[in-house]
Amino acid sequence: MSLKIAISTTDAPAPAHTFSQGVRKGNMLQVSGQGPVDPVTNEYLHQGDVKGQTIRTLQNVEAILIAAGGSFDDVIMLRVYLTTRDDFAAMNGAYGEFVTPRATVLPARTTVMTELPRSEMLVEIDALAVLS
Repeated sequence: MSLKIAISTTDAPAPAHTFSQGVRKGNMLQVSGQGPVDPVTNEYLHQGDVKGQTIRTLQNVEAILIAAGGSFDDVIMLRVYLTTRDDFAAMNGAYGEFVTPRATVLPARTTVMTELPRSEMLVEIDALAVLS
């Protein structure tokens, strides 16, 4: 039976609540939902700019993947949460620019429109990976 291990890195924002940045069990890794937060200052970046927020959010996801010994090539599913359908095209463009060069096979994805925990957040993204 494999251990359940919390993944933590200073290259991604510290969780604001009671959860781990990521959890690994065996070769499975779940990355908690990330937002557009600077890991050094803990400030929300790119207010009002979903493209900038998407890139920063994906950088945070990537930092946790790396901390667990993985990469976007290991990601099988990304879930994207947006506050408005109006931001879909800009998010999708930024997402494609970031993820496409990092993944041999693009991950599956779901995009949902919903309220997010902070009013500054236009996007939140979590990831499920199977590590080699």
